Amino acid sequence: MNDQKIQRVVLVALFASLTVIGTMIKIPLPTGAFVHLGNAVLLLAVLLLGYINGSLAGGLGFAIFDVLNGYAAEAPYFILESFIVGAAAYGVFLLFKKKPHRVWQLVVIGLATGFAKLAMTQIKNTVMLWYMGSAFSHAWAAALVKLPATVINVTVTIVLVAILYFPLKAAMDRAFRGRING
Repeated sequence: MNDQKIQRVVLVALFASLTVIGTMIKIPLPTGAFVHLGNAVLLLAVLLLGYINGSLAGGLGFAIFDVLNGYAAEAPYFILESFIVGAAAYGVFLLFKKKPHRVWQLVVIGLATGFAKLAMTQIKNTVMLWYMGSAFSHAWAAALVKLPATVINVTVTIVLVAILYFPLKAAMDRAFRGRING
């Protein structure tokens, strides 16, 4: 294994660990959902490591969190969601030629990511409630009740990424001379 591959494996493991830790820092809401920092780590991973490595890191981090906290049945879903949400982020990231220079560009990337996250959350919660026997319209309405936590998570993600991306990008560029985000 060459040095570049080792660096990528280590960075994926690092960001997976940071995703677990970020998701453990949670604020419960009355709906049963909670606000956490894991989504911000996922978005930073996608922007700093690239689509595949970043989504893999976030997905593994969310899956590890789920297994450790009694949500093991949801772990595969969150791996899939990380790749879908990561694709939305990376698609907009590519529009800026993988070199956003302004905070507003990060906000646009965050908003696209947030809309993907909101859509995935609504679909997942609706399907789960529908599968458990609710009429589709009731399942859709009940799933909407859980969206405020996701809106808060999206907002926190956008703010954190806007603050952390440029310093982390500069540090990684210095450390790895741009070899990580292909």
